[in-house]
Amino acid sequence: MSFLGSLFNDPKYQTTDPRQPEEITEANIISPDTRRENRMPPGQSRTKKWPVLDAHGTPEIDLATWSFEVDGLVEHPQKWSLDEFMQLPAVRVYADFHCVTRWSRLDNLWGGVPTRELAKIVGNKPEAKFVLALAYDYGWTTNVPIEYFLNEDSLFAWSHDGAPIPPEHGGPVRLIIPQLYAWKSAKWIKGVHFLEQDQAGYWEEGGYHMRGVPWGPGDGERFRWS
Repeated sequence: MSFLGSLFNDPKYQTTDPRQPEEITEANIISPDTRRENRMPPGQSRTKKWPVLDAHGTPEIDLATWSFEVDGLVEHPQKWSLDEFMQLPAVRVYADFHCVTRWSRLDNLWGGVPTRELAKIVGNKPEAKFVLALAYDYGWTTNVPIEYFLNEDSLFAWSHDGAPIPPEHGGPVRLIIPQLYAWKSAKWIKGVHFLEQDQAGYWEEGGYHMRGVPWGPGDGERFRWS
């Protein structure tokens, strides 16, 4: 099969223009950035594929022993098995996805547990100002300001465009923070800590921005020195 033929046989390859938010009937929540007149942040280009990027490669995860744990500044620390986690209230979110490496995949439908729902269950304390996401990816972490973590369109996703998220894209469950660059949407999520003080994660320790807003001034919040 030719390279071009393989693209068009890829079920994730987009062959049409992105839909407009008002066309979406499958989602409970529409990410506000999809309503922008220009949905491409500064310095970004649209990709019709769904590229695979990570720090260490796809980890092997035993779904039978998978667990998700929440602790830190919360009233009720919790731990769920995969089956228990999948029973939590779920939503469907229509959102765009912007990678700091300058590609954007528009028109995504995510399904999973709202971050707000999880915060309500554990009772995050008022002094919690940040969240540190932890992954099965060999101790990988990333930090998220709590106001972005608790956005209506943020969720712990187990499906993408109506299908389970495959391992190379962060399945069985990944964090999705549509209003920040995609490195904040931690793949292979295994838990979160609620923190009072900000704590740099893997890429932040290497110089990436502590917040990471694609729509930030200039070229977006890509690096600490930008």
